[in-house]
Amino acid sequence: MDFKLFLTTFGMVFLAELGDKTQLATFSLSADNDSRLSVFLGSAGALVLSSLIAVFFGATFSRFMPAHYIKIGAGFFFVIVGIWTLFSAFKDI
Repeated sequence: MDFKLFLTTFGMVFLAELGDKTQLATFSLSADNDSRLSVFLGSAGALVLSSLIAVFFGATFSRFMPAHYIKIGAGFFFVIVGIWTLFSAFKDI
């Protein structure tokens, strides 16, 4: 096991998840319900499943296209989502 890669992945995902919609939804569900264990297990399971899907598709796509194309595509996706988010935020003002 590559511990450097493990720690890098852990750090990136942990920081990316802080304050996102998923964390806020989990926060709200936990505040509304007495079964915090159910909320924790449900949210943890969802994150594990979404990560499994991402790893599967990342490994599959990397067989057909170079990793730098995948990174460029992901970068464009994030830029487009960021621009869309900015426009929608200014539209509401």
